Amino acid sequence: MTETRGQRPGEATLDFLRSAFPPEWREPALGHEAVAAWEQENRVTLPEPYRTFVAEVANGSGLGPAGDGGLQPLGWLPDTWPYLGPRQPGEPFPLEAACSWEDEEGVDPEAPRIDAAFHKGSIVLGAEDGPSFWLLLTTGPHRGEVWMIAEVGAGPAPGEPAWGFEEWVQRWHTGYGWWD
Repeated sequence: MTETRGQRPGEATLDFLRSAFPPEWREPALGHEAVAAWEQENRVTLPEPYRTFVAEVANGSGLGPAGDGGLQPLGWLPDTWPYLGPRQPGEPFPLEAACSWEDEEGVDPEAPRIDAAFHKGSIVLGAEDGPSFWLLLTTGPHRGEVWMIAEVGAGPAPGEPAWGFEEWVQRWHTGYGWWD
């Protein structure tokens, strides 16, 4: 694994996450051993509190922050994900700031930077309006932040400071729009 495990989140954080995802909508939690095995296979340590959430609370939920299908189980991809090759969550995420790659000539999904942004240094939390996807960054200077990626570009969720998993769930749970 490339990084050491972070501190377990406090009970207030876990209580909030439990309350945000009703039990009848939760997929069974993986347990710490299964999460550790996934991390070892993918050469990455998941950011907290997501790591503990998946291990102890739920491995995804049909009801959740992502608009199309809820919160994806660890390692799963939404049906609308543009499969261009295997995911590599332990490799460096290539972007250090928001980036637009759409130009008047169109987008080349084979471009190395775009391909890397879709496949390296993150897990997919879910889809939003089909071709847009929420990522939780697992490597690099923005590790632990939630970003959106689409065919036109990628960037952090619109919060200040940047949203982590808990803040992203809070925003959804309050019912406000992502960009309000």
